[in-house]
Amino acid sequence: MNIRASADIRTNYNAVIEECRQTGEPIYLTKHGKGDAVVMDIASFERREQLLRAQQMVLEAYIDNLSGVKTFSTDEVKAIMEKI
Repeated sequence: MNIRASADIRTNYNAVIEECRQTGEPIYLTKHGKGDAVVMDIASFERREQLLRAQQMVLEAYIDNLSGVKTFSTDEVKAIMEKI
């Protein structure tokens, strides 16, 4: 876990962002010794967001399956798409 004082973002912005890019990890900023904010590069943020969306879709599909919602196999979807 990367932790830095919030002043680092003001005084060493380029170094903080480069560290984010190099490690692919967020940097936790503290203010007066307590957590205040998190900084990460945009590529890492977008990867995390994509992963969260995929996890949400899997969870929703699992809930639908448990609830008895009709599901389709890959072959069924392919057949439907070919008809369209």
